[in-house]
Amino acid sequence: MSSEKAQFRAVADRSRCCGYGLCAAVCPSIYKLDADGLVYLDDDPVPPELEEDAREGAAACPAEAIWLEPITPE
Repeated sequence: MSSEKAQFRAVADRSRCCGYGLCAAVCPSIYKLDADGLVYLDDDPVPPELEEDAREGAAACPAEAIWLEPITPE
């Protein structure tokens, strides 16, 4: 068993985003807002030091449009 911590990426269903911006208020390093106020993400793994903030930002979304999923090695 590996002692390495799993890596995660944030996923957003932009069709469900209502533009409240709570995710970006909680974790602006991960969750960005476009000109229309809708969330977008860089396609990068969430840095381990930001994982807790990223989870809190996802949980703050009233539309449940954001979640974290593990990155599985290919």
